[in-house]
Amino acid sequence: MRYSVICILFFSFFASAQTKQDTLAIKQAALDYIESQHTPNPDRMERALHPRMVKRTFWKDKATGKDYVRETNTESMILLAESYNKNGDKFPASPRKDIKLLDVSDRTASVKLFADEWIDYMHLVKLNGIWKIINVLWQYNDSKRQTN
Repeated sequence: MRYSVICILFFSFFASAQTKQDTLAIKQAALDYIESQHTPNPDRMERALHPRMVKRTFWKDKATGKDYVRETNTESMILLAESYNKNGDKFPASPRKDIKLLDVSDRTASVKLFADEWIDYMHLVKLNGIWKIINVLWQYNDSKRQTN
């Protein structure tokens, strides 16, 4: 009897931690993030990101040879979504956008996005029922490209 109660509680916790709706909303936020760059759409990027999102990567300064961390914020990403691919020449005809859910809880999630030349690790938060990307750590597939 005790074992049955523990199992029921255990599975009830995990069933409520990730719903199908949450999974779809998390994937949609990741898609909005990358697809807003494929077809310039700043509104879609804004929809995906928390206003205090920070995106980071490592970079190497050519002059000094030292590594450092570069940061981008929500405002910059919205501007990027508006202008980066205006000429339609930054992505292949069928861009890669593979999303892997690494961990999902009831209010937080970790996602890995494989997008053409990039890998993005994202943290999402669910606030007021809406999933938003709050942190991104990214790199090129070929990390040697990350140089000034």
